[in-house]
Amino acid sequence: MAIGGMVVSNVGRNYEGSGLNAFVVVTCLVAAMGGLIFGYDLGISGGVTSMEPFLERFFPSVYRKMNDETIHQNEYCKFDSELLTLFTSSLYLAALAASFVASVITRSFGRKVSMLIGGVVFFVGSILNGAAANIEMLIIGRLLLGVGVGFANQSVPLYLSEMAPAKMRGALNIGFQMAITIGILVANFVNYGTAQIKGGWGWRVSLGLAAVPAVMLTVGAMFLPDTPNSILERGNHEEAKRMLQRVRDAVNVDDEFQDLVDACEASKKIQNPWKNILLPQYRPQLTICILVPFFQQLTGINVIMFYAPVLFKTLGFGDNASLISSAITGVVNVLATIVSLFRLTDLEGEFCSLKIAVAVLIALNFGVSGEGVLTKPEADLLSVDMCIRSSICMVMGSIGLASTNSSSHKCLSQHVLHLHNAQVFLSMLCHMKFGLFFFFAGFVIIMTVFIYFFLPETKNIPIEEMNRVWKAHWFWGKYIPDEAVIGGPTTKSTTTTDHGDDYNKPANNVV
Repeated sequence: MAIGGMVVSNVGRNYEGSGLNAFVVVTCLVAAMGGLIFGYDLGISGGVTSMEPFLERFFPSVYRKMNDETIHQNEYCKFDSELLTLFTSSLYLAALAASFVASVITRSFGRKVSMLIGGVVFFVGSILNGAAANIEMLIIGRLLLGVGVGFANQSVPLYLSEMAPAKMRGALNIGFQMAITIGILVANFVNYGTAQIKGGWGWRVSLGLAAVPAVMLTVGAMFLPDTPNSILERGNHEEAKRMLQRVRDAVNVDDEFQDLVDACEASKKIQNPWKNILLPQYRPQLTICILVPFFQQLTGINVIMFYAPVLFKTLGFGDNASLISSAITGVVNVLATIVSLFRLTDLEGEFCSLKIAVAVLIALNFGVSGEGVLTKPEADLLSVDMCIRSSICMVMGSIGLASTNSSSHKCLSQHVLHLHNAQVFLSMLCHMKFGLFFFFAGFVIIMTVFIYFFLPETKNIPIEEMNRVWKAHWFWGKYIPDEAVIGGPTTKSTTTTDHGDDYNKPANNVV
């Protein structure tokens, strides 16, 4: 991660035809649309849960609490409802369960089949949500949306990683994050527009329009080719080689193809992969795949996306003001994701400072009782602060995605944390009050230290050669046996570029 500088390395093999071509760009753009369904849902769910007609119909207790002027109003606890948080978190519960099935289907039938399933199921869920007549129908629709997200999050980043040349893998993988932020942005503006609809049924339009990105993903998946890695896993060597030649726009792909074959054969020899991941030689990968998403979530990244309009409304913003503030935040997120392509540096310290500033501002105005109001300058300052903080979140989210690639374990850990944050955030806000933001700031500090010392550089490394990175790391190298590295022990070879001491330095940039 970008902390105090940048280490650039080129430790992977220099394959022929490893540049970017139009075929790869088009296929990756189509696949990245899988991020739209996740992003749209992130943005839309927080918006509709702040709309009073939606709350009155499905969550009347919350609606009454917001509008009952006879009781002392604790702003921190306005939206504290287990049923309301279940509406948001049920998606991630389904996504978690679907990930187990999606990992098997993605491996056995290919990445595009998994994307196709995700798009179709998400489409059905969006129709149910838009037509919901009761809370049961609403939750069932959310569960189907979660299944779609589980399949897309399992297959799309993996597809992008396998199609992209090693030198461009980080940038193309961030295409998935870009699609997520675009989905959030579109959802924010949709929410603002539908909230103006007279009659109180605008929330149906917001939820139903989730069918649009679902159709885009489904249709796109029908025309996508499968990756060379996926074809090879299913035993068709000749077809896999032809696809690799097409992807790399080169005839001589023997070196890269042989590495793919070696990695595939080694993978097939593994018995009981879920048990084997606990073995010492897989400890680096398992640790990173769990802790990077863990820190990423417990720094408050996704709760901003889940509950941005709710959070703005909690702090005294009006209905339209909370929605338009979220939309502005969405614009900044998209810009920040673009910036992450250029490796924005030195953000974690500023991120921590901003979180502390928010906590102090809220503490001064609402105290422990939760009764207070923000002045207009303070509200404007908070909006700007939230935009900056959210933009840093998106940069770190992009880096987290690129650094962990798309293993089943990473997807599972992310969904577990999504589920936890979605379910408990409003309750934590009610009980911890402004201290919740100090809690998030503390995890930023811990994350910064961990990333600096323990996350290795992955730039320009083909996926099948990642064990070379772990073997060369100052800490993780002791867990990786020599035979786990393709080509034998990690001595310099004729196919590996000499990087001097840079290869052994702590990671300062992982994209």
